[in-house]
Amino acid sequence: MTRLTIYADTEPGDPVTQTTDGAEIASHLTGAGVRFERWPAHAAIADDAEPQAILDSYGAEIERLKKEGGYQTADVIRLKPDHPDRAALRNKFLDEHTHAEDEVRFFVEGSGAFYLHLADKVYRLVCEKNDLLSVPAGTRHWFDMGPSPRFTCVRIFTNPEGWVARFTGDPIAGRFPKYGE
Repeated sequence: MTRLTIYADTEPGDPVTQTTDGAEIASHLTGAGVRFERWPAHAAIADDAEPQAILDSYGAEIERLKKEGGYQTADVIRLKPDHPDRAALRNKFLDEHTHAEDEVRFFVEGSGAFYLHLADKVYRLVCEKNDLLSVPAGTRHWFDMGPSPRFTCVRIFTNPEGWVARFTGDPIAGRFPKYGE
């Protein structure tokens, strides 16, 4: 179940707000400048589905997002618990960073947690199938897929090079609860 937990950025053990209500999640995030919507992930994803097949299944939705935001390209990231590089991939996203462009993700399978460091708060959003999240460019955040990742996301970019992070050097991510642990 999609869950938003909000913490003071100095109190990782004491949530200020917790909710699973979609409208309430959207309200909190919209107020912070972050887009959150529930979309139907209507396509069945075969275990051996190629990324292009997944992109084709959501072609209309991807094209609509591209037009809305001026995005240029899309790809698919898919990880399963038996992926041989899962620990290294998890670590790649665990440190606080920003991007020069919006980070747009549509979860079509599984789950993962985005942590958004906004002003003096950290918003932990556990995203699941049907969740669309757009984090504005320049927003401090990190992502945790957990120790046994299982998710498939369509990622949409302005930069054709895809995911490019600027790490902040702030150790804040290490103080907050990890996803799936």
